[in-house]
Amino acid sequence: MRAAVYYRNDDVRIEDRPRPDAGPGELLVRIHASGICGSDVMEWYRVKKAPIVLGHEVAGTVESAGDGVTAFRPGHRVVVSHHVPCMTCALCREGKHTLCDTLRTTSFDPGGFCEFVRVPPLQTRIGTFPIPDSISFEAGTFIEPVACVLRGMRIAGMREGRSVLIMGSGLSGLLHVKAARMLGASFIATTDVDDGRLAAAKRFGANATWRATENVPALLEKALGHKGADIVFVTTAALPAFTQALGCLTRGSVLLVFALPDPGAMVPFPVHDLWMNGVVVTSTYAGAPDDFRAAIDAIGSKRMTVTDMISHRLPLEDTPRGFKLVAAAKEALKVVVFPHGVA
Repeated sequence: MRAAVYYRNDDVRIEDRPRPDAGPGELLVRIHASGICGSDVMEWYRVKKAPIVLGHEVAGTVESAGDGVTAFRPGHRVVVSHHVPCMTCALCREGKHTLCDTLRTTSFDPGGFCEFVRVPPLQTRIGTFPIPDSISFEAGTFIEPVACVLRGMRIAGMREGRSVLIMGSGLSGLLHVKAARMLGASFIATTDVDDGRLAAAKRFGANATWRATENVPALLEKALGHKGADIVFVTTAALPAFTQALGCLTRGSVLLVFALPDPGAMVPFPVHDLWMNGVVVTSTYAGAPDDFRAAIDAIGSKRMTVTDMISHRLPLEDTPRGFKLVAAAKEALKVVVFPHGVA
């Protein structure tokens, strides 16, 4: 089969790889669509694992099922999670599934930017989900990132009437805009350094958008009529955004770190102010099975639209261009690769 093999952001090669087979308890899934995630172009993290076939935002159909698999059969439309929790450890029992060691070490074979993937037994049992006909394959590539966002919303205590500030208006930030709007936020503001992304945030439901170079805390206070937002989501790894976020908090605020900063990144931490105001600082990583189900429900019911975020639809042979587009973070919003041809 053909696969797009990652060596670095500007070196992705289309190569022939052995087509995997489904063993006992496993699935072989034909990949119809695979989204390029911002984490796929984190070169400092990815290059040390190269050469590797990346891609974890996948949707497709079951090609074959191994012995013992009864829940799925060839032709079933599915989305598959590359990371799955064990569901039995102490962290899983406490609902902290994405901190589970198993979740952080699991994957499928070889990755989503190829024609077929082998789904190991644990992912087949816990991390494979049927998708209804109301979800197209390209919409299905959003299920994993939406699951991550909805988990963060839940951890942050998002509910109707909350005021929300989202630092960063890339794809993750824009998904936060859509999710916050779906969940009944009373006010949504975003920041970014790119005017095109700010325009997209406004289009997708933000009440206000500000350039990150402006005095965001002052603009937020003017817009709300008081200091600070109920929830501040940091969806960019740019360190100035973290510092700025700390100035956008009020009594009882929640600051949730969604983006992945570089290792060793440090920002000044106003401990006294956070203590005085009872601020909660937390984070989120990945999505668990219930988050995937919530994402499927949100997308399938059309309460959250996603395909309007796709800027580029590419065949597998153009995956190298797709990686360059996402890494440049200029003209691309969401890039989706179609290994068997653009639908």
